[in-house]
Amino acid sequence: MNENTDTTAAGLPPEANTSAAPSLLPSGSRRKRPGYLGLSIGFGLVALCLIGLFTSPSAAIGGAWCIGMMLVLLFLSVPVAIALSVPSIIGVYAVSGIPAMMNILSTAPFSAVSDWTFSVLPMFIFMGMLLTGSGLSTKVYRVADHWFSWLPGGIGIGTNFAGAGLSAVTGSTIGMTYALGRAGIPEMLKAGYDKRMAVGTMMVAGLTGNLIPPSILMVIYAGIASVPVGPALMAGAVPGILLAICFAIFMLALGILVPKLVGRGVDGGERITPAWGQRWSSLADIWGFPIILVVLFGGMFSGIFTPTEAGAAAALCSVLLCLWEKRGDQPWRKVADSALATVSATSAIFFIMIGAKMLTSLLAITGLAPMLTGIITDLGLSTVGFLLVLIVLYLIMGMFFDTMSMMLLTIPILLPTLETMGVSALWFGVFVVLLGELSMVTPPVGIIPYIINSIVKDKDVNLGVHVTLRDIFISLLWFLPVAVIFLVLMIAVPEMTEWLPNLLSSAGGG
Repeated sequence: MNENTDTTAAGLPPEANTSAAPSLLPSGSRRKRPGYLGLSIGFGLVALCLIGLFTSPSAAIGGAWCIGMMLVLLFLSVPVAIALSVPSIIGVYAVSGIPAMMNILSTAPFSAVSDWTFSVLPMFIFMGMLLTGSGLSTKVYRVADHWFSWLPGGIGIGTNFAGAGLSAVTGSTIGMTYALGRAGIPEMLKAGYDKRMAVGTMMVAGLTGNLIPPSILMVIYAGIASVPVGPALMAGAVPGILLAICFAIFMLALGILVPKLVGRGVDGGERITPAWGQRWSSLADIWGFPIILVVLFGGMFSGIFTPTEAGAAAALCSVLLCLWEKRGDQPWRKVADSALATVSATSAIFFIMIGAKMLTSLLAITGLAPMLTGIITDLGLSTVGFLLVLIVLYLIMGMFFDTMSMMLLTIPILLPTLETMGVSALWFGVFVVLLGELSMVTPPVGIIPYIINSIVKDKDVNLGVHVTLRDIFISLLWFLPVAVIFLVLMIAVPEMTEWLPNLLSSAGGG
């Protein structure tokens, strides 16, 4: 999760030097700051919401004005924690007075982050910071490239699996895109890949990263939805792996059906397949990676470790790995930088969770959540119909909001409705996190296409091939249907999210 660590040494551009916080605190990283006209309109709308709030005939309508104020603040690129907490505090004051407001201010910060299960969060972040700082990204990509490049579309398939693994371990789709994009895109172009195939492969490579444990977004969802952290983490593992496999099968099919897209039959597009010796030696370079995975997943699955203990043990292994990999290159400074970045990122996430807690309190006091539940229930939609509508709704929201904002704004409102419809909270966590990840690539505000656009402007990346933003958006039309079809499959087969948590629970109980 640490794009701050050693980006210069890795050959990344200065703009790649982003921390974990921007990927989770999207206001500043997702879009440009509004100009004077935008600020004037925004402050005018905030004033209108305040007037509506203090003149509302009912508490529920006042709550709706507060939600409107939150949306305006998010559009103004106000940090998510402030955009959530300030309207909530004002709303509680307007509806219930000073005592209720003081009660929320005195209790919400502690109750939002004091659960012991949240101690896994800094452990996972620290582990990601250390692994990225140790130079793991280049080595993992080399392994994936060596082992899959013989297939039609094999470089893309290798990039897909490398991206899934790196974004899962580091917790940052943005950081993975920077690091892997500069390595993967030129390799695909050298092999004769169509430019749209190359950039499209890169954009979807990290979409599963926040499903496969250790997933920071799943930990945050567990806090918002009040579900156990361990099962929430395990719920995303199988869907995340299956989605990565679906993308790989899609690339393989394209390579077979339209071989020119992946450089087959194109002059100068063929690559020499690595020898078996090179493949095995590349595996030796990432010897520490499997050890950390065994400690993390084996410890949790066997019941030896709780999720928090497994995170701590994996973080300790990551410290040792970083010290070994960076020996002779100020290794302790890498550890110290990772620790400082972890404190910064964890603090940012906790402030967001405090804001979400205040939003939940506002919804409870104003009665807005039950009212919305009643309205949705009265529509007469079936569970499947409602979830299909949610897919469309989230994809539209993804054009304007980031993953975290969407989760924090919608989960407290939707959970009561989902409970009445019999939808599992664990299943919905995987569903909403995947939809949030799709928002990272959804035009016009999804940040991943613009990151790719900035990367391919470098002549060392594009190799003389002109790649436009239009090419990038067209490539999304090839790949996004795979993810949407997978979402529908999740609705049809919800057991895929519950199988591993149930198995883990049975093993722990045994």
